[in-house]
Amino acid sequence: MATTACFIIVSRNDIPIYEAEVGSATKREDAAQLHQFILHAALDIVQDIAWTTSAMFLKAIDRFNDLVVSVYVTAGHTRLMLLHDSRNDDGIKSFFQEVHELYIKDSPCHSTKE
Repeated sequence: MATTACFIIVSRNDIPIYEAEVGSATKREDAAQLHQFILHAALDIVQDIAWTTSAMFLKAIDRFNDLVVSVYVTAGHTRLMLLHDSRNDDGIKSFFQEVHELYIKDSPCHSTKE
């Protein structure tokens, strides 16, 4: 697992819905603010790339020092963003797919009745 990770869910209107810091570098408050800044700066890149591809998983769209920003864009244009320092693209894609599935199930518009 990555030693540094920041995960955030951003709505289609650029409103943060959820944020989580994981790893050894999250002990410092300034590191958490830096991670938020990096992810916020990457939103413009995500917006540009999302309209040019049909892929939902956008790997390594931005870099800052040894940190990489990967993004998963849902059909409703919600962005699942991960700032990490690992190179495990398959694991990150799998993580995004699982979170997307849980996000859909947790949606107030989702119904279990058919």
